[in-house]
Amino acid sequence: MSTSLLPPLNALRAFEATARLGGVGRAAQALHVTHGAVSRQLKLLEDHLGLALFQRSGRGLRLTDAGQRLQAACGEAFAGIERCVRELRRPAASPALVLGCSGSVLARWMIPRLPALQAALPGVNLQWSALDGAFTEAQAALDAVLLLAEGPWPRGWQVRELAPERVGVVVAPSHPAAQRLRHAAPSALLLERVLHTHSRPQAWPGWAQSHGLDADHLQFGTGFEHLYYLLEAAVAGLGPAIAPEPLVAEDLAAGRLIAPWGFSATGGFWVLAWPDGPVDPRVEALAEWAMAQL
Repeated sequence: MSTSLLPPLNALRAFEATARLGGVGRAAQALHVTHGAVSRQLKLLEDHLGLALFQRSGRGLRLTDAGQRLQAACGEAFAGIERCVRELRRPAASPALVLGCSGSVLARWMIPRLPALQAALPGVNLQWSALDGAFTEAQAALDAVLLLAEGPWPRGWQVRELAPERVGVVVAPSHPAAQRLRHAAPSALLLERVLHTHSRPQAWPGWAQSHGLDADHLQFGTGFEHLYYLLEAAVAGLGPAIAPEPLVAEDLAAGRLIAPWGFSATGGFWVLAWPDGPVDPRVEALAEWAMAQL
């Protein structure tokens, strides 16, 4: 008897095939070897173990108790090896591309476009995170972040300008002042209490200045923590709001909102930004897609 605990692999393969298929001839066909080669491997295995694994039963073979135990172990072991090899041959899945943007942009602009984005970047596993602010430490931990921001751009970041930011006043047609504002000069807005958001405190003053109005004469009504809530309130007819054009484009097309004075540039940009370092080609593809969408 051999001193090695593990029998030769070829002998185990011959035994497993013979036990599973019920005969030496069938095992030889399955392994693409001769009948004699299988018989020799079976004898080698029995000599290695010092045990009989088969008993003759008429013209066939019957497993002994030891043979039944070894068959169960071999079946499990070979199945495990086969699973492992199949997994090793499978192409490794690419890690998720982890992206960030504000909750308002995610809810109102990105989520409705996810099917189009997934079609444009097939096979890319996307993961989105809602993060407010611009160029924050939390955003630096992501692969890239979609922002509405103004330069100069901070050190440590690579910034791709996608499109100029354009904002405008929007109001629901159901609001009592909607028709009057539609046909009036921008100064008519000074008679209304406007909705505003704490996340963009300079939005209204900047718009007023660009239209030759004194921002101090603006009347602020209900305030909201996030732009998303502000726009939902505007759609509900609670008052005029100020919004980036892409976030209300669908509401304008559907007639849920009107923009009496259109949209004007703020000096800011929609940008895709990522921390300094090698550029992931998936980020470059995302930038091209977002630029086309904007």
